[in-house]
Amino acid sequence: MSVYISGTGLFTPKESITNEELVNSFNSYVANYNEANLNLIDSGEIEPLIPSSSDFIKKASGIEQRFVLDKEGILDVTRMRPRLEERPNTEVSVQAEMAIEASKEAMKQAGVNSSQIDAVICGCANLQRAYPAVAIEIQNELEISGYAYDMNVACSSATFAIQNAYNDIQSGVADRILVVNPDICSGHLNFKDRDAHFIFGDACTAVILERDNQSEFSFSILGTKLQTQFSNNIRNNFGFLNQSEDSQPNSPDKLFIQKGKSVFKEVVPMVESHIKSHLSSLNIDISSIKRFWLHQANLNMNRLIAKRLLGRDPEKEEMPIILNEYANTSSAGSIIAFHQSKEDFSQGEIGVISSFGAGYSVGSVIVKKV
Repeated sequence: MSVYISGTGLFTPKESITNEELVNSFNSYVANYNEANLNLIDSGEIEPLIPSSSDFIKKASGIEQRFVLDKEGILDVTRMRPRLEERPNTEVSVQAEMAIEASKEAMKQAGVNSSQIDAVICGCANLQRAYPAVAIEIQNELEISGYAYDMNVACSSATFAIQNAYNDIQSGVADRILVVNPDICSGHLNFKDRDAHFIFGDACTAVILERDNQSEFSFSILGTKLQTQFSNNIRNNFGFLNQSEDSQPNSPDKLFIQKGKSVFKEVVPMVESHIKSHLSSLNIDISSIKRFWLHQANLNMNRLIAKRLLGRDPEKEEMPIILNEYANTSSAGSIIAFHQSKEDFSQGEIGVISSFGAGYSVGSVIVKKV
């Protein structure tokens, strides 16, 4: 039985922050910190903070700006985090709101309405609450019957959710499933950390998977493959036990932390091996791949992965980049790339959607235009 991706959708926040704006805010914080701690710095008890720069950010990551739900709170030197208003339980949550907008575009592209959808899977790196599931809230707001659940495999959540949906359709549990990836990455980012303050942005993607092929945008899924390998090199210790552990809720480890050089060194060969193995299992030669829609975390990492796969530097159209505009949107990144650069595919052409990140985790979905 064939399973198709028949539609995709994207929610992009209205506000954005350029590297220059982010650097100006960060450097003001650094100057204030160093001045306030001048005696401790002079005595050698603590190290001074180092300013950032737009050139450093672009060279390290390829990022030039990012979209965010709240710009003012992030750039406020006395706050340096988004200022989001807590909503009462009677109002739609912000993650559900993002997902609903992306879902409407995906349904329109697929040519279906919510009454034709059997399930909702919400896969993202950070969920704004423990329960009830955000997916069930989305299901309720869109008036979708069937079932819904949340899942988290960090930046790989989209491809892992797509495999779950693929399996449910293959097994006959559902005919059509909505997968959403609402990631508010600005909410877990330490904007006071020079090595991380520029990495993330906010966005939400949506994908419709179904057993029918009735959309002009349809791609058949040739196969999915998942892989995990435990590592502490990307971590966030925020959780419901923090209160019981009497830990500091605002300590740096309750936000995104990583050992960037180790991640780069270890994840690149893992992703290369994973994709090669997946294609080989389907008897597909890498030369047959028109495009790689890779996780949008770091331009240098993506270029190296593509070069190791192809045996040469990738052409621009072979490896679309959206991180320069969106930054790292975690689970949404590879799907944004797919959403924005899939319409030039002709019948029979093949592409690879691949996400990778904390865990470590890697997921790949091989698709063919129908």
